[in-house]
Amino acid sequence: VGWTGDAPPIFGQSAGANIVYAAALPSNGEGEAIFVKPASPIQSIADLKGKRVGVGKGTSAHNLLVAALEKAGLAFDQITPVYLSPADAAAAFASDQIDAWSVWDPFFAIAETRYQPRVLARSSEVLKVNTYFLANKDFAKAHPETITTTISALGEAAKWADQNRDKVAAALHEVTGVPLDAQIIAANRTKFGIFPITDEIIAGQQATADRFYKLGLIPKAVRISDAVWTAPGN
Repeated sequence: VGWTGDAPPIFGQSAGANIVYAAALPSNGEGEAIFVKPASPIQSIADLKGKRVGVGKGTSAHNLLVAALEKAGLAFDQITPVYLSPADAAAAFASDQIDAWSVWDPFFAIAETRYQPRVLARSSEVLKVNTYFLANKDFAKAHPETITTTISALGEAAKWADQNRDKVAAALHEVTGVPLDAQIIAANRTKFGIFPITDEIIAGQQATADRFYKLGLIPKAVRISDAVWTAPGN
């Protein structure tokens, strides 16, 4: 079982990845944003027309960027997407090689502590965001009890994390090396919780998949419901 944002499994399913959605982690969308440096003349998403925007291809931040542009009345090809890993995008943002950056925590939180950036849009303002736990389809079919037990344990861990955000931040700081102040910001705005995949969640993810296919970002259309794992007895 592995954790991911909303966009990667769509790209994976379109490419034939043997995965299923095992559980959802609905997000409040506060920890993902599109932003610019304080001195930038860019004041809104509409001002991104013709600009270079750093983003990870096939990531949840990619989804945010596409949706935010759409909401502002811009086509995706009216900007210049610069596909970079978060580490490379951080360097490009620092050296002004990109005009704006779309990314998630803790990278967003790190940028906040370093630059006090102007936020153009957060996921919470643009679209309903979920992250997911995925499983190998064959493994989930052969060992459903293991998936059930794992999801249950993750649910208990999420309950603990919700009540111990300072400890979560400290642990992630130690493991990742991300500055503690940034991890505290990220932990304090994270929504902790594990939920089953509902029809509403499927519909939202399908809308994202359809948007990506329409823009030519994935090679073929996908049906999200074909990749949803159902626990035994449900």
